[in-house]
Amino acid sequence: MPVTQEVQKQPIVSFIITYYNIPVAMLRECIESILALSLSESEREIILIDDGSDISPLNELLDFRDQLIYLRQRNKGLSEARNRGIDTCKGEYIQFVDADDCLIRAGYEHCLDIVRYQHPDIVVFNQSREGTEVDTPYLFDGPMNGTEYMKRNNLRASACGYVFKKKMLMDLRFTPNLLHEDEEFTPQIVIRAESLFSTETYAYYYRERPSSIVHENNAQWKMRRLDDAEYIIYQLNHLADTLPPAERVALQRRVAQLTMDYIYNIIVITRSDKMLEDRLQRLQAKGLFPLPERNYTQKYKYFRRMTNSQIGRKILLRTLPWMKKEN
Repeated sequence: MPVTQEVQKQPIVSFIITYYNIPVAMLRECIESILALSLSESEREIILIDDGSDISPLNELLDFRDQLIYLRQRNKGLSEARNRGIDTCKGEYIQFVDADDCLIRAGYEHCLDIVRYQHPDIVVFNQSREGTEVDTPYLFDGPMNGTEYMKRNNLRASACGYVFKKKMLMDLRFTPNLLHEDEEFTPQIVIRAESLFSTETYAYYYRERPSSIVHENNAQWKMRRLDDAEYIIYQLNHLADTLPPAERVALQRRVAQLTMDYIYNIIVITRSDKMLEDRLQRLQAKGLFPLPERNYTQKYKYFRRMTNSQIGRKILLRTLPWMKKEN
């Protein structure tokens, strides 16, 4: 009698949750939002990476024990936690989820429909900061390649705003010990896409908390934030130089946008004319300043004009910190 082996079905989506000292109630809400989706148990994979939390949440997740792959490591940071998830997961697609956030069911089901019926390399969707009750527009654009998309659109920085095929990654990983590592990662994954679909639906609830790293307020942290942003700009600019012409133009557009974001942050964080001019000189030495004219959105066109003139920079130094404080 012939022996047959049951073929293990590949999960459609691997959800990689990164966790570090988050209230377990938030983590449970995150997991429940994934379990509420229409994916069957064999169609989903939930990997929880505990990045060395003071207390493991596992004892409070016993009712989920059959639904999770739980991995605990010493504290190495978000990049290495996500990288471990990438190296562990078996799904065709990857979705990153931060443990204090959750998926919006109706919106994410729309993204899953695109995945199921269009089989894209990547789906781009919106994030909400207003909670889970959000109107869902069931429309999408595509297919297009990532280069086309980047030439016409401003990228959403967060890696959580995309569901993408794992095979696109190849050797691409997050850089360890880097603040705002998503800014380096997302342009590289998007530009690899041959089939990209974009939807304005809100599929992800981003919960902004006062303890988030974006709210760190000490001087050393602020300087590290600026230094890491400068590093990312240089890395992506170097990568752009190695690409074919169309991809190079698309990535250079993103580099210019990140450079404008960087200049904005120099102004609002330091409020220093000397710091601004010193860092602009470093950008100029790399050929990244003055900012090039490209097909930017209106806010970037205005900012480019202002930062490319000394008078404009003085005006920004006197107005942007005040406007930021008011907001």
